[in-house]
Amino acid sequence: MKEKFLGVEVCSQTYAEITSSLFDDIEKKNKAFIVAINPEKIMKAQDDAKLKELLNRANYQIPDGMGVIVASILKKGKIRERVTGIDMMLTLCRESVHKGKKVFLYGAKPGVADEAKEKLEEMYPGIQIVGTIDGYVKDEQYIKSTINEANPDIIFVALGSPAQEYWILNHMNELAPMVYQGVGGSFDVISGKIKRAPQAFQKLGLEWFYRLMKEPWRWKRQLLLPKFIIKAMRE
Repeated sequence: MKEKFLGVEVCSQTYAEITSSLFDDIEKKNKAFIVAINPEKIMKAQDDAKLKELLNRANYQIPDGMGVIVASILKKGKIRERVTGIDMMLTLCRESVHKGKKVFLYGAKPGVADEAKEKLEEMYPGIQIVGTIDGYVKDEQYIKSTINEANPDIIFVALGSPAQEYWILNHMNELAPMVYQGVGGSFDVISGKIKRAPQAFQKLGLEWFYRLMKEPWRWKRQLLLPKFIIKAMRE
């Protein structure tokens, strides 16, 4: 159940449908790779064939951007719900408690993954976070052996996009986890280092507008949205 925008695939499932499918993957020992898709990534992929291939190699391309929803509506598609990267991560963490599955956090600055672990343990009592490694550790053998010894079912990788997605594709077949998600700055948000947009902005899909108010120098990046919509409609 996927739609395509300028050559980039996007899933049309809801949080519940994707979550159910991912835990099925764990039970069936199927490796699953999640990537968040927004108009900015789709537009970058127009000039970067390697990036487009990377995005399309994921098993689940979640619609993390209102522009994707708008384009789907205008093209008479079925995507009606944003599935944000951080909320997908939190949903999987919550469900991991009920399913008895183990989680690993890799990435971000030193100390941030540990703080995110503590916060997640407060949010979801009983969660099994079996290890953390910060993104400044460079010994790949140490990283792989530490992850494999912990034997998690799910790993969240916070190395920034697309570095985290390339890392996942290059290493997932050597590692124990079944589910892999690149989560960008989510550890910083969960740990409290970065403040997320208020709930009202989240529900309306206006987190981008909140960030723009906080960081007005981002305005040039927002110009990609109308360009994306126009190109997607001409497709």
